Amino acid sequence: MSDLKNDLDATGLLCPLPVLKARKRLQRLSPGETLTMRADDPAAVVDVPHFCAEAGHELVSAISEGAVQVYVIRKG
Repeated sequence: MSDLKNDLDATGLLCPLPVLKARKRLQRLSPGETLTMRADDPAAVVDVPHFCAEAGHELVSAISEGAVQVYVIRKG
């Protein structure tokens, strides 16, 4: 069963909202925990990896499911 605090549906949101919501959700997690985020904003392809690098988080994976990208971010 997935833990809702570790799941973020940011589909339908445009830049910078997916990253801002991911930042807020990651604040609730302990270092090493992962957040799975779904987003369909084309800018997320650039924004999410940049956010992870700047904030010290690890982008574990980024896959496309049609128009939706699924990101797994490990809190640094």
